[in-house]
Amino acid sequence: MRISLAHSPDSDDAFMFYGLASGNVPTGDLDVRHTLTDIETLNREAMEGRHEVTAISFHAYPYVADKYALMPCGGSIGDGYGPLLVAREPMDPREIAGKTVLVPGTLTSAFLALKLFAPGVATRVFTFDKILDEVRAGRADVGLIIHEGQLTFGGQGLHKVLDLGAWWKGETGLPLPLGGNAVRRDLGPDVMARLTRMVRDTVRYSLEHRPQALEYAMTFARGMETGIADRFVGMWVNEMTLDCGERGRRAIQLLLDRGHEAGVIPQRVVADFVDA
Repeated sequence: MRISLAHSPDSDDAFMFYGLASGNVPTGDLDVRHTLTDIETLNREAMEGRHEVTAISFHAYPYVADKYALMPCGGSIGDGYGPLLVAREPMDPREIAGKTVLVPGTLTSAFLALKLFAPGVATRVFTFDKILDEVRAGRADVGLIIHEGQLTFGGQGLHKVLDLGAWWKGETGLPLPLGGNAVRRDLGPDVMARLTRMVRDTVRYSLEHRPQALEYAMTFARGMETGIADRFVGMWVNEMTLDCGERGRRAIQLLLDRGHEAGVIPQRVVADFVDA
C-alpha cells in the first residue's frame, strides 16, 4: 500500500521523521512517500483528502474532521511559548488592535491564536519565510512569526511585541497546540492505528538518536546555525511529541472551542484521536 506522508520542509519536522527517512523505522509492506510543502498548503490539501497522513494546523482540523482523525503523536505544542508578534519598534501589545498584521495563513493555529488575542485586528496573508523581511523593510506594521523566525527575529533588529504561546498559557494554564498529524479515516481503524504507531516510532527513534537526527535536520534549517537549530528542534520535538497526553488533548479541545465561541471556527468539533 502506498502512503503519502506529508509534512513541512522544516528542521523540526525533518528531525521528527528522520527515523523513517533514514530507513531505520520499518514500514513493512507500506510504501511510504514523503511529500514536503508548507503548512498552509497542507491544510488546504487536507480538505481534499490528498494525503493518507498529513501534518495539519489544529485550527484546520474542524474543516477536515470528516476525512481525518488526529494522531496523539507528532504534534507541535508550545508549553509557554509559541508564535510571535514582532515589529520594527517596541510596541505595547494593546496597540496591535489598530495595526495590520502579516500572517502566514488563515488556517494556521497562529492565526487563530492571534484572533483570540485581538479579535478585530486586520490581517494580510504573506509567505511565512518572507514576513520578517517585510516588517524590517517597513512594508508591514507587525508580523506573525512561526518556525525558525521565532528565534532569529532579533538578529534582524526587530522587537517582540507578544509571544502568543505565553499569552495563551497565562489565560488558560495550558500549552498552545499548533500543529499535529492526521490520518485518513477511509484507511480503516487497523491501518490508521498502524500508521500512528509508525509516526510515534519515528519520533522516538529521532529523540534516541539526537545527534544523527539533528545532522539530518540541519539540511532543512534554512541558514540556522547548529546551536539555534538544536534549540528550535528541542522546542517542538519532545515528550509531548511522543504523546500529547491528557493535558495536550485538553489544550487542543479548548483551542477549538474558544475558536468556535469567537466566531473564527464555524462549527464546534470534538477532537477525535486514533487509539494506537
